[in-house]
Amino acid sequence: MDKGKIYRIAGPVIEAKGIDAKMYDVVFVGKERLMGEVIRIQEELSTIQVYEDTSNLKPGEDVEPTGASLSVELGPGLLSSIYDGIQRPLPILKDKMGDFIKRGVQAPGLNHEKRWQFFAAAKKGDAVSSGFILGTVEEMPGIIHKVLVPPGISGKINSIKSGSFTIDEPVATLENGTSLRMFHLWPVRIPRPSAKKLLPETPLITGQRVIDGLFPVAKGGVAAIPGPFGAGKTVTQQALSKWCDADIIVYIGCGERGNEMTEVLTEFPHLTDPKSGKPLMNRTVLIANTSNMPVAAREASVYTGITIAEYFRDMGYDVALMADSTSRWAEAMREISSRLEEMPGEEGYPAYLSTRLAEFYERAGRVIPFGTEKLGSVTVIGAVSPPGGDFSEPVTQGTLRVIKTFWALDAKLAQRRHFPSINWLTSYSLYFETLGPWLDKHVAPDWTARVKEMKTLLQEEEKLLEIVQLVGSDALPEKQQITLEVSRLIREFFLQQNAYHEVDTFCTLEKAYKTMGIILEYGRASIDALEKGADIGRILSIKSKDRIGELKFVAQYEPLLHELEKEMAKEFSVVSVN
Repeated sequence: MDKGKIYRIAGPVIEAKGIDAKMYDVVFVGKERLMGEVIRIQEELSTIQVYEDTSNLKPGEDVEPTGASLSVELGPGLLSSIYDGIQRPLPILKDKMGDFIKRGVQAPGLNHEKRWQFFAAAKKGDAVSSGFILGTVEEMPGIIHKVLVPPGISGKINSIKSGSFTIDEPVATLENGTSLRMFHLWPVRIPRPSAKKLLPETPLITGQRVIDGLFPVAKGGVAAIPGPFGAGKTVTQQALSKWCDADIIVYIGCGERGNEMTEVLTEFPHLTDPKSGKPLMNRTVLIANTSNMPVAAREASVYTGITIAEYFRDMGYDVALMADSTSRWAEAMREISSRLEEMPGEEGYPAYLSTRLAEFYERAGRVIPFGTEKLGSVTVIGAVSPPGGDFSEPVTQGTLRVIKTFWALDAKLAQRRHFPSINWLTSYSLYFETLGPWLDKHVAPDWTARVKEMKTLLQEEEKLLEIVQLVGSDALPEKQQITLEVSRLIREFFLQQNAYHEVDTFCTLEKAYKTMGIILEYGRASIDALEKGADIGRILSIKSKDRIGELKFVAQYEPLLHELEKEMAKEFSVVSVN
């Protein structure tokens, strides 16, 4: 294709003349062949966002179009990889140039030299189409990578064989002459197609009591974690990455501080997968694009991550995607938009901010993929970093329009060392009613009823605390004093959870249910004792209730639970008699 020339440079945005390119085509800019993407075409001028630092570029240098969109390589070798925003493997870049990425370096997303053992699942004469499983590769111990027919390709298999292949070697050919390899390219800005989208009716079990109990998220659902600096967004997302019952984790560090990403990159390889006992990285893909990396690549990183997630979804896996944070992604859009001299919207963000956020979150979902009857899902959990914790700013508000689970982190709770610092009064989950039947069936028939009872108590506590500040708790009616005490137990023994404790970091649904049960049982027994004339002081001083918190830190909790139930019943029998 004919080369053009640089006409104008404005930071990461350049204008070029004389290239024949379509929207979102990839181009190479200058002598160092910096990668860029066409984002606007106006008569003979093409505007390009460059994914690397544009220092020392000057007008008149060559611009070479490729005729292809920004695409990622999808195939065996994705798992345990660490990429930058445009799927360049960071360990490979480090081997080439050390700790600092130089400009113009290219590296393929997958290893094209490694040989994989391919086991054919199809046979000669089979009619195949998009999503059909040609065969399998054991990408990681216990994790099967299904080699799929790429979307848009169909025909009858002329030949297929098992054996050891690189991803460039054909493993099958169709009667029309098409060769099928173990990998294919897919443009990141185009959602991968599926046969049917389903309602999200199964919960993503996270092991975090406040989430699974009060504000659950569905597999294929969308959730947001907004919160100010230091409120615990990253720790919460890392806990979700480790403990949620997704098969594959895609973690996008989008514009985060370098030290935070360093923590992720150094910790994740050493974390043990609680399911298999093997390294957690075996089922994780990391995309790291720190705040000092070029903003255009930050804008692309989110699309790269969601495309990889959709690919594993098409194999029939449940995928959880963590985007940390979408605010930095929006800031990258704002910077590019200002360079393009577009009309700014609220707080300088582009007018299409809400549309871009919606397009990203809408790629989540629970689907029946093409070519297989097994269900797959992509659950998107995006962190939002509103300046000063102001939830009225545009990114948080744009996110609220499209997500259905809102985990609002509270700086005041974090300051009181209450973690996860999810505010139970401002957070919500619109999946609660949808997931209720599943939880009532698979955990306990009265799961939903218990959760609603706890929520009611917490809301009543908030109203009572305003009165307590004026007149003190002793001036409250005795029933309301019990409400305050039960709410305290819920906050301290149920909602609080220690992410760094080897037992408390994860809580099963059964354990959460029984913890709810004994707390609420104390409340009911207290009301009964009060109605029988028991002294409120003696009811509130029952010792067994303060030992409920010990349940959190015991793996085999059943014996302790039975002991506490007996002890509590005994204490109430004495209180009621006297």
